[in-house]
Parts: sequence; structure tokens; C-alpha cells
Amino acid sequence: MKPFLLITTRGEDSEAADEHAAYCRLTGLLPEDLEWRRIDRSPLGPVDFAAYSGIILAGSPFTVSEPAEKKSATELRVEGELARLLDRVVEQDFPFLGVCYGIGTIGAHQGARVDRTYGETSQAVRIRLTEAGARDALFHELPPAFDAFVGHKEAISEVPPSIVVLASSPTCPVQAFRVGRNVYATQFHPELDTASFSSRVRAYASHGYFHPAEVDAILERVETADVRASHMVLGRFVEEYLDSRVVVATVA
Repeated sequence: MKPFLLITTRGEDSEAADEHAAYCRLTGLLPEDLEWRRIDRSPLGPVDFAAYSGIILAGSPFTVSEPAEKKSATELRVEGELARLLDRVVEQDFPFLGVCYGIGTIGAHQGARVDRTYGETSQAVRIRLTEAGARDALFHELPPAFDAFVGHKEAISEVPPSIVVLASSPTCPVQAFRVGRNVYATQFHPELDTASFSSRVRAYASHGYFHPAEVDAILERVETADVRASHMVLGRFVEEYLDSRVVVATVA
């Protein structure tokens, strides 16, 4: 089988390793079937679409809406590499799933407004499929309403015509979308279960997602959340695109 490609940008070794393990666990893929590139450490390099079933862009401490002058050289490099990758992804409609940072990255690429209007503190929220989501090939097997973990400073506040909104919540109108037939993004985290989300909360307690004094209360609420339905997004992505039937160019 052709592997999937996971692109991550977490600087902390333990959190990055946990993230890769979570994607393996919840996609059902073996580590050798989920190639991992940490582009915070080194450039993305060539990506031969013909060698992969699909691409997943994980969440990140990076933010799309931060002014360029406040971004590190690494973050600016990453943004440029991802923009060039997305040019090809969208042009070829190649199977792609962006998570959290991914929704802002793809959204900005498509001309969406990404700002801090609909940021959400770390928590589980109730998300509902839109009519388009209920008909979508990837999302239609999810329940009409489900809980998922979120935690983000920025989100999409204005949607361009090329984006089809698939899921929404009262505090964040764009929780998932599709571009074309095969390019997807979620604001929520389908790769996080209770243990991994709790670890993430502890690791990022001082990163501005919430006040550090709220950690214990957040962890207590997390223990009662049932987010299993949100994990279906990953499983469906792998099921739909394993050994992708999408015809792509082989130019790296």
C-alpha cells in the first residue's frame, strides 16, 4: 500500500512523538504507513504525490493571523513551503486533511479571513454537521451532532466561495470544510483522545490558549468528555483514500 504523509510543526520532541503516535492509533495505520516529516526541524523537501495515498497536516503552535514581523524565520519558511504545497494540492485536488493550524493554512490559501474572532479555549464542544456535511463522502457517517476537542487562538470568520462548510458550532461557525472534492480541514482535533488532550493542555499551559490557573478545571472537564465520534474523521479519510484512486502528476 502507498503510505500517507503526516506533516507536523511541534518543537517539543515529546509532544511531537505523541502526536505521531495518536495519528497512527486513530487512523489504524502502522508507523511505517504514516511517513512523518517535522518541518519545524528541516525543510519539507519534494513531495511526490504519486507515492502517497494522502497528506495530513497536523496542528501547530504557529498561527496564520499573527503579523509577519512577529513570526520566526522558521515559521515564515514553513508558511511558504505549505503555500507552495497547497498550490499543487488544490490544483490536483489531491487527498489532504488539515487539522486546526491546517484549517487556517488552507483557509488563508483560499482567501478566507483568518482572525481571532472565533478563538476557543481548550475544551470539548458540541459540533453539528451542516446540510453539506451530512451529504459529504467523508463526513456523512458521523452523527449529526458530536463532541470534539478544540483549542485555538484563531479561526475562519469569513468564507470564500471555494470553501464548502461541513460542520459548525455556536462559538466557531467553521469547524470543518472541503475544497474541491478531496481537500478537507477541521478546526477541531480528531486525533485527540482524553489522555492525549490532557497531555497537550499541560504542555501548552503557558502558550496563551487559556490562563495557566485554569489547567486543573480544564482537565477535570476533559475527563467527562466523549469525543469518540470525532475520531471517525481520521478513519474515514484513510478508508476513502488508501492507495488513492485520484490521478495525480508525478512532478515533485
